[in-house]
Amino acid sequence: MTHQNCGVKVEVPGKIPIKPKTKRKKQDCSCPPNKQAAGCQCNVRKPALQPAQLTNDCVVVNSLVGTKTVQKVAELTLPITAFAGLDVLDDLVSVNVVPNLDEVTQNARIIRDKVVNIGVLPVTITVTIAGVDAPVTLDTSIPFQEHTDFPGACPEDTLQETPLEVEGIFTQPGVPVITGPVVGDLVTGILFKVVLRTNITVTRPVIQDAQGNICDVNPNRCNNIGDAPSFTLPAPENANGGIIPLS
Repeated sequence: MTHQNCGVKVEVPGKIPIKPKTKRKKQDCSCPPNKQAAGCQCNVRKPALQPAQLTNDCVVVNSLVGTKTVQKVAELTLPITAFAGLDVLDDLVSVNVVPNLDEVTQNARIIRDKVVNIGVLPVTITVTIAGVDAPVTLDTSIPFQEHTDFPGACPEDTLQETPLEVEGIFTQPGVPVITGPVVGDLVTGILFKVVLRTNITVTRPVIQDAQGNICDVNPNRCNNIGDAPSFTLPAPENANGGIIPLS
């Protein structure tokens, strides 16, 4: 009587011992799992790393020009008539401002020794008015801009900024707003201000050789090109904001 047992010697009383078939390699074992004596063990080895074929001993690395924490202020004044039902300031009960950081539109550029930021911050403003049953809500955007002194920064450097954080929200009712071409065309308004914080980092790609010597990828990046640079920055897409990549 013969029993298949995947390479295991089997003896049957009264019979000549059966010589097992040639033992298969464990990774080639074809027996069903319930008949495997030791199981298939495939030892997968990680491929060895191959040395990169370089044409020289130099590498490009980033040199830190500077990093600092800065504040940006978004500010806007609206007439009280922007809120339906609010005709006089005395009827204003409360104001609530909720910034939407997920929809911020932000443009940033580097000029010589400065980083310039311009953008808009979407907000939802809710006012409670005496004599009006439901609060009045207004969705709008508050512009902000800031220029930060960055000694040594040049136009072709790389700019990185951390996500904006809100440091404070301020409202000031009773601020005059000009509504016409004449200075005397003033109405009562409300000033909205949101203070934002971010961290700005400026780096520069440089070439480093095997001895540690460093030279600039573009040695002329900081040369004065004559006329001051001029930029036309992109507007928010579909008026819904969105982060515009920094360059």
